[in-house]
Amino acid sequence: MKNYQRGILAVSVLLIAISANIKAQESEVVEEEVSSPFTVGADLVSSYVWRGVKFGGPALQPMVEFSKSGFTLGAWGSFGIGPVDEAVNEADLYVSYGFDFGLSIGLSDYYYQGAPYFEYGDSISSHALEINVGYEIKNLSISANYILNNSTYGAGSVGGDMYFELAYAFKNFNFFIGAGDGWHTSTNNFEVCNIGISASKELKISDKFSLPVSGLVSINPQLETLNIVGTITF
Repeated sequence: MKNYQRGILAVSVLLIAISANIKAQESEVVEEEVSSPFTVGADLVSSYVWRGVKFGGPALQPMVEFSKSGFTLGAWGSFGIGPVDEAVNEADLYVSYGFDFGLSIGLSDYYYQGAPYFEYGDSISSHALEINVGYEIKNLSISANYILNNSTYGAGSVGGDMYFELAYAFKNFNFFIGAGDGWHTSTNNFEVCNIGISASKELKISDKFSLPVSGLVSINPQLETLNIVGTITF
């Protein structure tokens, strides 16, 4: 092969490589641009435990969430799988905004099915409206939550309930400790009610499929109870 033919071949190979690289980058940009702001999922839990208090046995907990530019709007529920008289059916809506420096603020509407959804007030509603504030810095997170007065928003709680939680993410597990009053304790007094650890891993089913699984162990010093929860996420 002559020198000029080798040169033409080398230039052609280089142009093909550059073209392929450009197309790959364009494909990545398109994938990022068309990625959906919606997230859909569900957890299957061995028992429904929230902030150190057990609300029920095995449950399916679906969620749908829309997130864009720090703004999040979502729906979450818990629907008992066990006997009807032991199941707690809950359907919540929430909205939040997260800032770049780690602060987030939000509002959660807890709804316990039983009373009509669109009725609010003292004794006719199963709603509780809660203000949420959180802050994260590296592996440390802090959250503060306050439930508004029930005379306006519903009888799901007495109102004025508070809950604070401190959590730290270690390499292989997370540690958390929380304290609250109102519906978080049997005395309505402000006490430590939730201390525990959690961990998660990917359960490999095949070369192309795996399921996220997690476990939680917590102690409620106020109620003197121990909770162990297993979760499979879909």
